Amino acid sequence: MDLLHAAVLGVVQGLTEVLPISSSAHLILIPRFLHWPPSGLTFDVALHMGTLLALCLYFWRDIVELCLNFCGALAGKGLHTPANRLPFYIIAGTIPAAIAGKTLEEPIEQIFRSNPYLITGFLILFGLILAFADTTGAKRWRMDRITLKFAMVIGLAQCLALIPGVSRSGVTITAALLLGFNREAAARFSFLLSLPVVAGAGVLKIGHLVREGIPAGEAAPMLIGVATSALFGYLSVVFLLRLVQRTSLYPFVWYRLLAGAGTLVYLLAGG
Repeated sequence: MDLLHAAVLGVVQGLTEVLPISSSAHLILIPRFLHWPPSGLTFDVALHMGTLLALCLYFWRDIVELCLNFCGALAGKGLHTPANRLPFYIIAGTIPAAIAGKTLEEPIEQIFRSNPYLITGFLILFGLILAFADTTGAKRWRMDRITLKFAMVIGLAQCLALIPGVSRSGVTITAALLLGFNREAAARFSFLLSLPVVAGAGVLKIGHLVREGIPAGEAAPMLIGVATSALFGYLSVVFLLRLVQRTSLYPFVWYRLLAGAGTLVYLLAGG
């Protein structure tokens, strides 16, 4: 992979992993449209590590607080406040996605990765579902109203993110909105819930990379991928959390619909 491809795909990963527009769809369709070769394991590791770095940099205070509350609960301080309980809700919400990822990731990739029509269909469908949730959700609850039941429901919804075109942040934000949370709480919990999943995926891929080694000439593209993914991922988190404080999620809905329609036209035209 040359450095330009690495930089472009790093930017795409950083933007689309965080925003509710599906990173997997973009990382499959864009190289297909541009006739680029597959990125390979080394670059997949770079993209995941870049995204994880962006989330950790932005949410470092939340991560420290979550760790302290988790350790405090184990030390016998109890679960008396929403902040004390939040680490355990995130763990509980992560379990469904971890099980689904372990058991279903490979067959889902085999079914969807080579079918751009299905990917495009899910890009449009879940854009419409996001619009429905953003329009009809009560938006009355903040983060302190998260319960175990809500965390499990949002965690189950996160399993759908294995399907290219769905979007991890999109489907978890959608689920939280439908449960009555406001946009800011939905987005923030979505990001915190994604941390263990993104970290776990990165660790697994690093394990494969350690066994196989970094191919010759791939170190520089890998570093470019990490850097661009981290930078644009961080900017995307800032952008989304500020946006949801002021307006609706409809910019992403319209983007998904237009991108999906444009892709369908391209495919039907023989692309």
